[in-house]
Amino acid sequence: MVEVLLVVHILLALALIGVVLLQRSEGGGLGIGGGGGGGGGMGGFLTGRGTANLLTRTTAILAAGFMATSILLTILAGGDKPTSILDPLPGDTPAPSSPTAPAPIEPSEPTVPTQ
Repeated sequence: MVEVLLVVHILLALALIGVVLLQRSEGGGLGIGGGGGGGGGMGGFLTGRGTANLLTRTTAILAAGFMATSILLTILAGGDKPTSILDPLPGDTPAPSSPTAPAPIEPSEPTVPTQ
């Protein structure tokens, strides 16, 4: 399931990149959308405005699909319960919170002479 969703996600990303690169920019883009170049005449299949509307709608649809697959992949990769990076792993033994000092050894006889 995750693999199929990941492939769809990658295909959506590539299509989104392609559609964005086809759109007309402020400087004229790839010649699409009127003016000179390959935009076609007034009686063409897609006029400048029609091409811009089609590419804008296509971009919005691809962006929505990309965001949806991103959210689904995040949910599927999340696991059952939230974890913290501060929580120990299940197999690890927790480190002691404070080092334990050895108990002092008491001498059996006093070392200081008594009077």
